[in-house]
Amino acid sequence: MLQKLKLGFKFTLILGIVFIIGICLSGLLLSHTAQQKAEQQVEKKAFILMETMNAVRDYTTNQIQPLLSKTWEVESKFIPETIPAYSARQVFENLRRSPNYKDFSYKEATLNPTNLRDKADDFEADIVQKFRNNPSIQEVSGFRKISEDNLFYVSRPLRITKDSCLRCHSSPNIAPKSQINTYGSEHGFGWKKNEVVAAQTVYITVEEIFESYQQQLILSVGIFIVIFTIIVLLINLLLKHTVILPLIPIARVAQKISNDYVGSEKAEASDLNKLDKVAKRSDELGQLAALFRKMTNVVLEREESLQKLVQQLRTESDSAKKTALVNSKGGINANLQTLLERSQQARKNVESLQNKKNKDEIAN
Repeated sequence: MLQKLKLGFKFTLILGIVFIIGICLSGLLLSHTAQQKAEQQVEKKAFILMETMNAVRDYTTNQIQPLLSKTWEVESKFIPETIPAYSARQVFENLRRSPNYKDFSYKEATLNPTNLRDKADDFEADIVQKFRNNPSIQEVSGFRKISEDNLFYVSRPLRITKDSCLRCHSSPNIAPKSQINTYGSEHGFGWKKNEVVAAQTVYITVEEIFESYQQQLILSVGIFIVIFTIIVLLINLLLKHTVILPLIPIARVAQKISNDYVGSEKAEASDLNKLDKVAKRSDELGQLAALFRKMTNVVLEREESLQKLVQQLRTESDSAKKTALVNSKGGINANLQTLLERSQQARKNVESLQNKKNKDEIAN
């Protein structure tokens, strides 16, 4: 099918196929890259939030607890604001009021929490066990689905590193009375120092990630389409002016040579002029045009020589006929014999040139 198409259309078709393949491959690559970049941005923001919550936890532990820990024994109701996890959770809830963080949620998913609000579900419990089984793991991330929501999560381990935490979580016997009165003695105890007890986790809805990387993908693909379109148009224009148009006079001259039109009125001078312009180039097309021009000159010279010989033959034949009429009664004299011999030799020369011309055309 392609063999029947013109050269310009073939180039356009091939470039169009390359264009479509390039856009598809670029789209797939950009889609993967944009999604990774979006996830990295979310992870970076989540880690910033975690560091902020850790700062709140440290502030609560170092500044608030020393001031209010004495009230644990005298007050009947426990003050939750003195607990780092509670403070961090409340601060984060206030932060979620900002439009930039409304899709984020924070949880210190604990296997055995004092406040059951922080109880880890099965998925989060597996993350805590992973941190316990492999202490070298410092963070995990991925996707999970809760109800109908697809969430992206980032988790870090929370370890008991301070002895002050063990007062409330080691044994009910040494825990503050107000804590026992408020939360009971059935959970939140048995913790050990340097043990991973929770997974500090930040969740974000997947829609924000998808929206972010889809916008980047659409923009990037749009830019690539514009760039590829410009490149295809420029290549097509360049091929047309440097390859296709210079081939047209070469093809016309070759067609006229094959049809014996060279040297006749049908051989337009404009084609030969165009061929001369192409022959001035130093590339392969210029070399090809120069060869065609040389071949055309050779053919023209042979045609001219052949026409002269034919004309000479006709003149000599007419002269021989006239001489034969004059000397018809006395027989053919020496001059007539000479003319006949020259006529035969001319015919042989014409036939020789014609055979050589045919062989050249077959070879070309």
